[in-house]
Amino acid sequence: MSSMEQISSTSIQAKVFEFALLELIYTKRDSFQPLWSVDSWVKFLIWLSLNCGLSGEKESLELFAKAMGSPLTSRMRKIFFERALEDLSIHVMADPAEMQVLIMPLEVDRRINDEDVVQALQTIGLSEKVSLSSAEWERHDTIVSIPWQVKSDI
Repeated sequence: MSSMEQISSTSIQAKVFEFALLELIYTKRDSFQPLWSVDSWVKFLIWLSLNCGLSGEKESLELFAKAMGSPLTSRMRKIFFERALEDLSIHVMADPAEMQVLIMPLEVDRRINDEDVVQALQTIGLSEKVSLSSAEWERHDTIVSIPWQVKSDI
């Protein structure tokens, strides 16, 4: 049996769906303001549900969320809040629901310097949402964790 015969139509459809979903998230995620917020994520999901033919009514949005399911929604959210900065060789995971922003090297066993972290944060628009002072960061081998700034109501 050839390798082409081993690939099922369902497998091909799943790969096409995955590719299309990734491209959709990559191209649209910066359109929903304010970036790096739960609001931007919610706006993206509402936009997606409206473009799938559902109304903006509460019941319709709940139906959309249920139909998407937790595994797919979690995967989409991860992609929505991560960035790969090839020029700095840095991967950023910045979900506002998490306690910290994680900065990781794209290359194995590479240690990230503080200047690259600051440049990455500025490049993706996170510099005003986290501390740029490395004194507040934690290093875990090659990973840097940075706490979100706490908003004061004063």
